[in-house]
Amino acid sequence: MSQGIGVVGLYVRDQDEALEFYVEKLGFRVHTDARNGDYRWLTVQHPDQPSLQLGLFKPQAPELDASTAQTVREIVAKGAMPPLVLNVDDCRAAYARMQARGVEFTQAPEDRYGNVDANFRDPSGNGWKMIESGRASS
Repeated sequence: MSQGIGVVGLYVRDQDEALEFYVEKLGFRVHTDARNGDYRWLTVQHPDQPSLQLGLFKPQAPELDASTAQTVREIVAKGAMPPLVLNVDDCRAAYARMQARGVEFTQAPEDRYGNVDANFRDPSGNGWKMIESGRASS
């Protein structure tokens, strides 16, 4: 029997806007885009990690009542949710490529603790840390 995490969810303010960002700017691909009335199940995948999906979900019923959904949207917009981490082979090259695609960074690549990292946010306010992990020592 195989077990594990299949979908990690993010709350986004607009699923079409999020879809464009994650596919066009970050290079993810669509896994599932299904609708049931007002509800939309939208997931994307990083091309190098096909076993894990990133859910781009709108805070709404049936999971949340209207008041809670509004609070969640405000919290996400302020960048108060924990950041996600994107591992890359070359942080500076990924930064240049993503910046050219219109990704707005909140921190340019910096050497820190034996790694190089940079920070950006998606259009909804979700924070990302992009890390080039520990380079091999010679």
